[in-house]
Amino acid sequence: MKRWIESIKQTKLLKSIAYFLIGIFTYHGIAIINRIKISGTEHLKNLPKKKVLFVSNHQTYFADVITFLHIFCAVKWGTQNRLGIPYYLLNPFTRVHYVAAEETMKQTWLSRLFKWAGAITVKRTWRKEGNEVQRGLDPADTRNIARALENNWVITFPQGTTKPFAPGRRGTAFIIKHTKPIVIPVIISGFWRAFDKKGLKLKKKGSLLRVTFKEPLQINYEESINSILEKVMDAIEQSKKFMSKGKHLSKTENHKIEN
Repeated sequence: MKRWIESIKQTKLLKSIAYFLIGIFTYHGIAIINRIKISGTEHLKNLPKKKVLFVSNHQTYFADVITFLHIFCAVKWGTQNRLGIPYYLLNPFTRVHYVAAEETMKQTWLSRLFKWAGAITVKRTWRKEGNEVQRGLDPADTRNIARALENNWVITFPQGTTKPFAPGRRGTAFIIKHTKPIVIPVIISGFWRAFDKKGLKLKKKGSLLRVTFKEPLQINYEESINSILEKVMDAIEQSKKFMSKGKHLSKTENHKIEN
């Protein structure tokens, strides 16, 4: 019964309804109250509709992914490097899944609705007595992500946390090595300033949100997991070498330094 209910939730009709409701609720915060600058969507136009993995730095629980979904839908309607008027929500691009911590998807009615939009829930990180605890990616979670990649795009955040320059998780590299997807690096900035940590409440109006899609990452899938992970972290500009470069102030906006 549970599997049947989950399969119903993933139908195109229900996902389209979820996209429409979430999109209408969030568009003004992304594109009107704040400003969004998008670049690199030319790298999305000729991608296949399956086995594409987007890897990105992470600044809020939900606003990052919601913005990606807006952009993917706009690109489907022929828009490049901008959102425009959200007519695209009438016929959204729904062949997208995203990796999210299981506990964050149960917190509000909107997060529960957002789960219908294609969440792959994992238990990689949780909080215990006020501290963040980490463990390896569960084999079942790995299988779910690999299964989603077979017929869809998947968004993942290799760091698994909103903390800037946190180390990447080997699970992402493991999935890349064994499923051999096209890997698109994404760099975002400004979301931590505009929204609260969950990404559902506005914190500062007039913020500039940046989303940059890079060209597909050149990967030798025979390389070690550590080598693949290093390339991914370099591509999203979250590796150690970017901590010592002034470039990261404009690209990823390390708020600890700015504050």
